[in-house]
Amino acid sequence: MILPIYAYGQPVLKKVAEPITADYPDLQQLIADMWETMEEANGVGLAAPQIGRSIRLFVVDSHPMQEEGQEDQGIRQVFINAEIIEEAGADCSYAEGCLSIPDITGDVDRPEQITIEYEDEHFVTHTSTFTGMNARVVQHEYDHIEGVLFTDLLKPLKKRLVKRKLEKIRRGDIELKYRMKFIK
Repeated sequence: MILPIYAYGQPVLKKVAEPITADYPDLQQLIADMWETMEEANGVGLAAPQIGRSIRLFVVDSHPMQEEGQEDQGIRQVFINAEIIEEAGADCSYAEGCLSIPDITGDVDRPEQITIEYEDEHFVTHTSTFTGMNARVVQHEYDHIEGVLFTDLLKPLKKRLVKRKLEKIRRGDIELKYRMKFIK
């Protein structure tokens, strides 16, 4: 089922999400719905807060973000109760966007490499190191479960430049390409 994506301004997007256990109600269906919602919106990641659930769950499919001919280096994974345990490498800048903040992009500096501990959809614990675009996409979605939006990481001038657009999104005064939920 395709779920509405919560738009900028929704309080759930600014909360630190709670860990979950294997008995979380209808978890496998929720994960399937998140994949379907992300794909319908042409996203490469979706975190549970973006669909109104303040839980430590996100999905990532970075294949479309890989350079041409290197799509097979992407990842398609579920991350539950993730914690970044190490960052390494130089910070790299890249223009990011977000399904909760349509039609706005901005350069965000992120470490080239991260090591993250997480559970998969079967609650098997993994520790994985990601680099390049995989690391960027994982960090972006991880930020969502920490209550951080990519717009929080923009340089001050860019923040001022997008302020009006953000207010329009908050009010729902935008053209939609997918279902969204706004503050009432």
